[in-house]
Amino acid sequence: MEQILIEFASDHDLFLSYMPFLKNGGIFVRTIESYELGDDIMLEITLPDSLESSEVKGCVCWLTPVGANNGTPAGIGISFVEDKDHIRNQIEKELGRHLNSSEATLTM
Repeated sequence: MEQILIEFASDHDLFLSYMPFLKNGGIFVRTIESYELGDDIMLEITLPDSLESSEVKGCVCWLTPVGANNGTPAGIGISFVEDKDHIRNQIEKELGRHLNSSEATLTM
């Protein structure tokens, strides 16, 4: 299982990457590495202003290839599968009112 470390510098960066429309939540990770749908990933996520990271097991559910027509950066969407640290709750608490924003994100 591949491990990916991701650190968010601001709430805005987190908002752009968070995928609330997935059943258990998810994160878009910018990368040019090649992945396949269904690949298992262990994410180590550090939220803005957090001193500690949280781990969540996920699965690749979204692919944005290099050179995508819509100008979105290359990367993968990872749906949360095992969220023992309750990172989804932490993210949604952190983002609060931003979750209902109409601003375009890196996924939709």
